[in-house]
Amino acid sequence: MRNALGAVDSVLLLGGRSEIGLEIVDLLVRLGASRVVLAMREPLDPPPKLDAEVHLLPFEALNTASHAEVFARAARLVGDLDVVISAFGVLGSQEEYDADPEAAARAVAVNYGAHVATGLHAARVLREQGHGTLVVFSSVAGARVRKANFVYGSAKAGLDGFAQGLADSLHGSGARVLIVRPGFVIGRMTEGLKPAPLPSTPRQVALATVAALRDGSASVWVPRALGPVFRAMTFLPRPIWRRLPR
Repeated sequence: MRNALGAVDSVLLLGGRSEIGLEIVDLLVRLGASRVVLAMREPLDPPPKLDAEVHLLPFEALNTASHAEVFARAARLVGDLDVVISAFGVLGSQEEYDADPEAAARAVAVNYGAHVATGLHAARVLREQGHGTLVVFSSVAGARVRKANFVYGSAKAGLDGFAQGLADSLHGSGARVLIVRPGFVIGRMTEGLKPAPLPSTPRQVALATVAALRDGSASVWVPRALGPVFRAMTFLPRPIWRRLPR
């Protein structure tokens, strides 16, 4: 439950090595969160320094049969889950996926299928609690899929639609979904890539996410200017869209 001051008290981060996810956790702890569960494939060395009670759990995105137990163990460790952050994923390159369709299928399974499984588990837990927020990371890449990264973009497009439907299914339950749509994020995941226009940092994405958590927003673009830009881009004719640089 939220603490006496109304701040988030407990957080579950799925993808405990995520730069953005850890930045969000750091901000929430500074705002009053006292219990954190980091679920990840391999433990961080050294572990993050957080002024909170921190628990580490093993988490394998593609082992969907294990996800129910991850949520059950997290609840046993910290009680009710105020915020669940679903921050795992892979980027890859379109060239890699063109050459290796099996790698493309695995990437889609992580970036979409595994999020469907964890999202449904989270929704069940939050609905039973009667409160809590699931944070889902979509992307501008899913707003209108480009040829430069259409495997990744199509997974994000599917995830965005899933998250919107999940949010509607939770309406009136006390639980909700926050959809975060960042643009290009300068960080470990995009190292070596040329930044796209209007880039942001993991800290900037985290600040926008925490602000949206506090004001009850259903979605947020990071930076906010990307929202109207991509809404306008949906009206570009396909011949023009295809000519956009890779």
